[in-house]
Amino acid sequence: LPLTPNGKLDRKALPVPGNSGLQGNEYIAPRTPVEQVLAGIWSEVLHVERVGVQDNFFELGGHSLLATQVLGRLRPAFGVEVPLRALFETPTIEALAQHLDVALRGDASCALPLVAVSRDGDLDLSFAQQRLWFLDQLAPGSASYNMPAAVRLSGVLDVSALEQSFSEIVRRHEALRTRFVTTEGQARQQIDAQFAWSLPVIDVQEADVQGLAQAEAGKPFDLACGPLLRTTLLRLSAQEHVVLVTMHHIVSDGWSMGVLVRELAALYEAFAAGRSSPLPELPIQYADYAAWQRQWLSGEVLETKLAYWKKQLGGAPAALELPTDRPRPAVQTHRGAVQPLQLSHELSQGLIALSRREGVTLFMTLLAALQMLMRRYSGQDDIVVGSPIAGRTQVETEALIGFFVNTLALRTELSGEITTRQLLGRVREVTLGAYAHQEVPFEKLVEVLTHGRDMSRSPLFQVMLVLQNAPMGQMQLGDVTLEPVEVAHTTAKFEMTLALRETHDGLQGGLEYNADLFDAATVERMASNFTTLLAAM
Repeated sequence: LPLTPNGKLDRKALPVPGNSGLQGNEYIAPRTPVEQVLAGIWSEVLHVERVGVQDNFFELGGHSLLATQVLGRLRPAFGVEVPLRALFETPTIEALAQHLDVALRGDASCALPLVAVSRDGDLDLSFAQQRLWFLDQLAPGSASYNMPAAVRLSGVLDVSALEQSFSEIVRRHEALRTRFVTTEGQARQQIDAQFAWSLPVIDVQEADVQGLAQAEAGKPFDLACGPLLRTTLLRLSAQEHVVLVTMHHIVSDGWSMGVLVRELAALYEAFAAGRSSPLPELPIQYADYAAWQRQWLSGEVLETKLAYWKKQLGGAPAALELPTDRPRPAVQTHRGAVQPLQLSHELSQGLIALSRREGVTLFMTLLAALQMLMRRYSGQDDIVVGSPIAGRTQVETEALIGFFVNTLALRTELSGEITTRQLLGRVREVTLGAYAHQEVPFEKLVEVLTHGRDMSRSPLFQVMLVLQNAPMGQMQLGDVTLEPVEVAHTTAKFEMTLALRETHDGLQGGLEYNADLFDAATVERMASNFTTLLAAM
């Protein structure tokens, strides 16, 4: 920092705040049409004012999810497919432009375009929806795939504008007006053209909020009758409310929650002021994506992509044998609890710095540590951990509410003595390979790679890692501030799920676990061991 002759901070000599002073490279403006288009895409996705041709995508705050958004914009802009690995290996505008120049001169073909389809006749489910529908048939009345959220609203609330906003969101997104019926033994989507929406308002005391939120989160949906979105407003006082929002996973995912928050903020502000909706109509809906997926992922394309996963997961252990505190039930249960986990700001920043030095993302570093922890606990050297991926590889899908998320089975071989650098290198290769073949639905992998269903475990993996980095909207409705309300978890989809998110105070989250297998003390010790392992790395 610049100092005065007296050794104090020379404030007048400090550079103007902004990204350009932090990037470490002299700013060099884009010089070619390809570089100019790339710079515009990076600026939009990373939310930075300007991008020089030698600025590093990951040093500007990029990660795997944002990289996928970049690739989704490259496809319509240049008409070529660019693998995610290319952005990791050429993370500057200058280097990526050279890669694109080669691809543009070659014979790279683009995937089938995503277009609107006719609404006449039956509509197919996506592969992911098909699996959730099947699980619902196996265990009707289960709330395991509910997506609940509770948000505190502080300030003078216009209840009518809030109800109108939810109603408009339901109108805009066909997924929220979709029911799943059985026709001649096959699941089909039915989209209701009209859907009258209401927002029940209940007067409650503060002490009642947690119990009502848990009851709402545990209330099952009827996929055939709908609706698959529920909203309730709890009124504590004139200026204090809690809104409960629950969606079934078959019509939503984590990214969709961000879409809902952003649209809710924009619509509420407009409706409260007596204006009409400021949001443009959506040219593509989820049913169009489901039809596209079924058409594209078939025949030779599907077989080519499946070949990677057959090789990658072939011969993987049938299960991760973690020592449990109680015998495993014959049929997998979903009674769950969560052990909170918070990494200090110092440790979190150290992990980010380690990731940048080694050319990996923070997610890859966390995955490496989790897989090593599973090796220590299970005694196995071949570890498979599941992880969700946004699945929105086309820019048209980014504004939609729907079930796009896919699940990746990430298998790493950990035998022998292995250093942190070697471990990160192995995990990097595994993760990039999975990203390059992410279009194959997890449901297809289960169908192709498993022989018979073991009802006591989830297929292919039993432990999941989630790093929450999906874009969320501003937590504000006009003059009303929004604050998430933590609701106690009572379900667990897997034996363990480590879920973390980046905050100003460091990585925060928790270790969700199956309470019929593990005691709270066991999971608390495991979370402590995980923190110790990260610090050692």
